[in-house]
Amino acid sequence: MSPQNFAVNFFVALFALIDPIGNVPLFAAATAGVRGKDSRLIAIYIAIFVLFFLTFFYFTGVSLLAFFGISMPAFRIAGGIILFLLGLDMAREDFVATFSGASDGEVGEGRAHARKRFERMIVPFAMPLLIGPGAISTVVIYASEAKDYGLAGAAVGLGVIAAISLSVMLSFWASPLISRVMGRIGMTIVVRVLGLILCAMAVQFVMAGIADATHGVILKKASAPYQDAL
Repeated sequence: MSPQNFAVNFFVALFALIDPIGNVPLFAAATAGVRGKDSRLIAIYIAIFVLFFLTFFYFTGVSLLAFFGISMPAFRIAGGIILFLLGLDMAREDFVATFSGASDGEVGEGRAHARKRFERMIVPFAMPLLIGPGAISTVVIYASEAKDYGLAGAAVGLGVIAAISLSVMLSFWASPLISRVMGRIGMTIVVRVLGLILCAMAVQFVMAGIADATHGVILKKASAPYQDAL
């Protein structure tokens, strides 16, 4: 796999899991009563939070696994199971209505108010909704793969994380427009399609983990498809 393909796969996996567009209505509900300028400031805070924590796990996750004596195949399988459960929830449930009652009707303005609202949204909106076990598992798994590319892999991974953080910020900035254009049904469709993609990626993680931990149980072309075409 080339660094370009690695970057695309990493971005798609994180984008499907974090789902910036699908979380737009949740962000709109959680920031109800906040003025437009302060809402955009909250989006910046959330994007910085995502960038910091994903970068932290990208550069320290593999070392943490070594410290606890956890093999990469075992982590792939565990991460795949978690991703599958999250993807299944996305594909089956109506996430658009999950946070419909998130607003407490509070009205305010200014940077202090935006910071206070962000602090209240860290749990459960920023974590674990955006950065949960699935996102952390995905970052650690791709960080292990990036080692094959050396310094370029670290740079590509950091670039992907920065792009994801930027997409979160821009999606939340555009929350009024996206909500009007796509509507409730459109948002539900996006969430469920991304959930299906996430389930498929999770199964691939599990197959790769089993293939790495065993001999001949999973065919190489099944655990690492399209390698001959890259």
